[in-house]
Amino acid sequence: MELDLLGKHADRAYPILASLVTPRPIAWVTTLNADGSVNAAPFSFFNVFGANPPLVIFAPGDRDDGSPKDSAMNSKCEGEFVVNIVSEEQAETMVRTAASLPYGSSEIEVEEIEVLPSSLVKAPRIAAAPAALECKLHSIQEIGSNRLVMGIVHRVHIKDEFFDAEALRVRGEKFHPVGRMSVPDWYCRTGDLFQLIRPA
Repeated sequence: MELDLLGKHADRAYPILASLVTPRPIAWVTTLNADGSVNAAPFSFFNVFGANPPLVIFAPGDRDDGSPKDSAMNSKCEGEFVVNIVSEEQAETMVRTAASLPYGSSEIEVEEIEVLPSSLVKAPRIAAAPAALECKLHSIQEIGSNRLVMGIVHRVHIKDEFFDAEALRVRGEKFHPVGRMSVPDWYCRTGDLFQLIRPA
C-alpha cells in the first residue's frame, strides 16, 4: 500500500501518521489563562529534541475555527509552560482534559486536579504526575497549519521512587508513563520492557 499524503490521501494524513508513529509520549501541559486560572491539556505530538540546551517541543493543533488552542495562546502570552508526564493512574483524567472548553475554563477545576507551585515558572505542575518539566518558551514556529511550541527545560521534578539520586539516572525499570497509540482512542502501558546493551 502506498499513500500520497500531500495529494490523494492528504485528508487522512493525521490519522495515518498518528497511528503509525507510536508509541508517543504525552505532554500534559499546564499553562495560565489570562485570568490566572490553570489550563491543562494533553498533546501526543510531543517529544524531547535535544539536551544542549534541553529542548522540548509540543504541537497543539488549531480549534475548528482556526484559532490557536489555549495552551498555544497561553504559552505565547506567558512565555512559559509545564510538561507533566502522565502515569497510568492519571490516564482517564488526562483524556477527559482533552475536551474543548471555552477559553478561560479550567480543566484543573473541572476535574479537581491537585497542583503544586513550580519553582521558576508561574504555571503550576500536576501534583500526582510522576515527573514535570518546567519550561520557558524558546519560540513558536508555524508550518502550514502546524504550530510547534518550543521550550527550554529549566527544572525537572521527579518523584523519588523513579530516580536514582546517586547515579543521577531515571529508574527505567520503575518509571512507566502511558503512551499514545493509534487514533482515536488507543493508548499503551509501558511496563513491558526489555533491555539491549548498546555497543560502546
